[in-house]
Amino acid sequence: MHDHEVRFCESFDGTRIAYSLSGSGPPVVLLPSWLTHLGFQRRSVAWKPWLTALSAGYRLVRYDPRGCGMSDRQVADLSFGAWVRDLEALASHLELDHFSLVGTCQGGAVAIEYAARYPSRVSRLVLFGAYARGRNKRRDAPIEPEKARVMLDMIRVGWGSEDHAFSMAFAQQFQPDGAADHLQSWCELQRRAATPREAAALTEIMFDIDVQTALRVIGCPTLVAHARRDSVVPIEEGRLLARQIHGARFLELDTANHFMREDEPAWSTLVDAVREFLPTREANDARMSELSPREREVLDHLARGLDNREIGERLGISEKTVRNHVWSIFGKLGVRTRAQAIVAIRDAGHGKPPAKT
Repeated sequence: MHDHEVRFCESFDGTRIAYSLSGSGPPVVLLPSWLTHLGFQRRSVAWKPWLTALSAGYRLVRYDPRGCGMSDRQVADLSFGAWVRDLEALASHLELDHFSLVGTCQGGAVAIEYAARYPSRVSRLVLFGAYARGRNKRRDAPIEPEKARVMLDMIRVGWGSEDHAFSMAFAQQFQPDGAADHLQSWCELQRRAATPREAAALTEIMFDIDVQTALRVIGCPTLVAHARRDSVVPIEEGRLLARQIHGARFLELDTANHFMREDEPAWSTLVDAVREFLPTREANDARMSELSPREREVLDHLARGLDNREIGERLGISEKTVRNHVWSIFGKLGVRTRAQAIVAIRDAGHGKPPAKT
């Protein structure tokens, strides 16, 4: 498949999901928000920075959700649960056994639910401008449900129209520091991604999202980043994610843009943090090159899920010797646990997952 070529996979109910691949390196799936169109993404002021950053050093998988963009629009099951199952279908179709997830806005909620259901598949999780509670579920902020009702009414009336006040308000809400020509880009994205009726239906699903239970069972390394003055998703929602996900890192960014511009300092800060958090193939290979041949053997067996005794039996060495090799491996890879070591070797494309039963 050529980079950026759009293909389709079939989901659990026959719905066709449009997807595209770009770049090379460890696999990273960029979760879509409700407003995407694969054919326009690379020209969108919202999505272009993400695609540029993640296609450099990673094998980037991106897709349109059902009911939006180039995926099937008229579907019987348009629900949050179906969104999660579509990600399951795509991962299976592409034979992705171990990969990272990057979720923005409500795409973050889909990533959270998937990571909770399939902990062995998700190596790392990046959440930007994301939330676990849709506007109708934020009981500690009574004004949020009212904002939801107003936004739905405005979508039905002014969606995709450059001369309507809603389009200006919509663009300024998501990118208040955007230039004048950004409005045209946002309006074109609206028109391409969904009709007013489809957009309203997708928005209603977003407002009722609640994945708070899933937060407590996520075990993979997680980076939560959020714009300090985000008016689309308040920063308190990002802080809630960081508090509830065990061991999550929190990065507060000095911007008001829900989708940041490429030329603002906060975007460079985020890209640097993401690239440090999601090591590229080159970075992983550099770490792996420091391992001795015996340490590579130990790590390969460790990646298969074997314990020290089992590794010793396979290699004909004592359990104590295996333990010493494991500690040496931890130091060279810059990890502290077996789980982190397994993630590092699989991200580098080495080792094999445990046998399926």
